Amino acid sequence: MGVIFAKTAKGQEEVATKSGGLTPRQRRVLIMVDGKRTVDELRDMLQADDLQHTLGMLEEEGHIAMASIREEATGQLQPPPPEGLPPITAFRPEPDPPNVKDMDMARNFMQNTLKTFCGPFAHLDIVERAFAAKTHYELRLQFDPWFHAIVQTREGKRRAEELRGMLLKVI
Repeated sequence: MGVIFAKTAKGQEEVATKSGGLTPRQRRVLIMVDGKRTVDELRDMLQADDLQHTLGMLEEEGHIAMASIREEATGQLQPPPPEGLPPITAFRPEPDPPNVKDMDMARNFMQNTLKTFCGPFAHLDIVERAFAAKTHYELRLQFDPWFHAIVQTREGKRRAEELRGMLLKVI
């Protein structure tokens, strides 16, 4: 099964006007989304290790939406299910009250992976903001900077999706 995304009106406007404040990489991914290519085809074309994360961000901000699903066996296009698929980068619902154990696990994971992949003193600002976070929402604001720091390293690029998945389980 291959998910196919298409630009929304907001996405088309962003391509035309550059008004949404997207990074060059995010904008390039948005331009390549055409309603015909599957996520795997985009991954082959773009060589982006953080493609899934970027597509999820574009989807959550309303620049793209799922257009159809291509069956691998037959190649036929199917409409997306009425309830849709879960968003690609969807954080789990925020617990109320905040789950201190999960937040501590997320903080330690972010700190340890940054230390391992980027060096012991790299990106201390991300670690400091993560440890200062009092809610899951505040901690989730550090997800993007953390992920981009990880994919800037060679080994981090190779393990980016695995690490991202592990952090999303607790954040």
